Amino acid sequence: MKYKMLVLDVDGTLLNDEKEISKRTLNTLLKVQQMGVRIMLASGRPTYGLLPLAKKLELGTYNGYILSYNGGQVINASNGEVVFERRINPEHITYLEKKAEKNGFSILTYNGDTVVTNNPNDPHVQAEAALNGMKVEHQEFFSAAIDYPPCKCMLVSDDEEALVGLENHWKRRLNGVLDVFRSEPYFLEVVGSRVDKANTLGVIMEMEGIKTDEIVVFGDGVADVTMLQLADLGIAMGNAPDSVKRCADYVTLSNNEDGVAVAVENAFLAEVRESEIPLDALNAQAQTTLMGNLGIQYTYASHERIEATMPVDHRTRQPFGILHGGATLALAETVAGLGSMVICNPDEFVVGMQVSGNHISSAHEGDTVRAVATIVHKGRSSHVWNVDVFTSTEKLVSSIRVMNSVMKRK
Repeated sequence: MKYKMLVLDVDGTLLNDEKEISKRTLNTLLKVQQMGVRIMLASGRPTYGLLPLAKKLELGTYNGYILSYNGGQVINASNGEVVFERRINPEHITYLEKKAEKNGFSILTYNGDTVVTNNPNDPHVQAEAALNGMKVEHQEFFSAAIDYPPCKCMLVSDDEEALVGLENHWKRRLNGVLDVFRSEPYFLEVVGSRVDKANTLGVIMEMEGIKTDEIVVFGDGVADVTMLQLADLGIAMGNAPDSVKRCADYVTLSNNEDGVAVAVENAFLAEVRESEIPLDALNAQAQTTLMGNLGIQYTYASHERIEATMPVDHRTRQPFGILHGGATLALAETVAGLGSMVICNPDEFVVGMQVSGNHISSAHEGDTVRAVATIVHKGRSSHVWNVDVFTSTEKLVSSIRVMNSVMKRK
């Protein structure tokens, strides 16, 4: 496919106002990953707060990434490996703490599953911990307790004017040492020098050999602007400020109207061509599934026909050395399932409903069988596929009918 990576801001973009991924958005993002597109979550949240979302999106299965702390850290979701990191020198924490105390601000940072703060009763501190499912640890002498390099510190206050004043002062005073920006009216964030989402995304793109015309970025906030401008297709949410929308190539619906799903369906799924069906990626992703366990490999895919092979070996044979009928039916459902996934509309998904087969002859251990699925009925609510399974000498082993139900995403 033209696009290889989809980059998603989280709050206000991926999540609705209830802090949830809608069913439609989840199904759409799972489908686009099945088509070979990798997903990166890009958020100001700490890594710990993004792990449940990454799990729900199955980023580990599809080799996705988690960009956290507004670019301070990136981990590979498949193995948890830190592939990029830029932290704050602990020597700067004392200075940050003194400025916070002078202005009457709360200060916080993160350590694993814990928010460390000098003011655990601050409602914004409590909300930050709750949002990310983290504990709160009170440290009266904050800088003394931070004996490690944090990815990010935040100063917290409802006095927005005072935060703006300190932000402007620090942009001059700390230029080249630390970067500062306000992510909320009540948060002033401090990160390592030149840490932002776009710079860190650029590092990962170079690492993966991905070009700017191969990525799509979604965002809704000021911290997302540089990413939106970097991408070939930068998409602002309908709930984004006008200043952010002006920096995007396209504006989708709001985060409460499945804006991500609608735009992804249009950009990725509306016109899937045969040459864009990534068989190698699908086969690689299936290694830990039933397909992988049975040795099934897709070999051809179009809108009218799907083919796959399966070895007759210890995984698929009966005790006396011939192909097991249950494995044959699993092969048939596999090819019919991909076929329906390819031809269904972007706002639809499919589930298997019925499979029935006639086993005509046998295939013996050491052979490799080939399944050929052809569409015989493409209705609005169901697909019916005929699947013929052949030996390597083109002898017909089984003839199978598979019915898939076509359902609308809600």
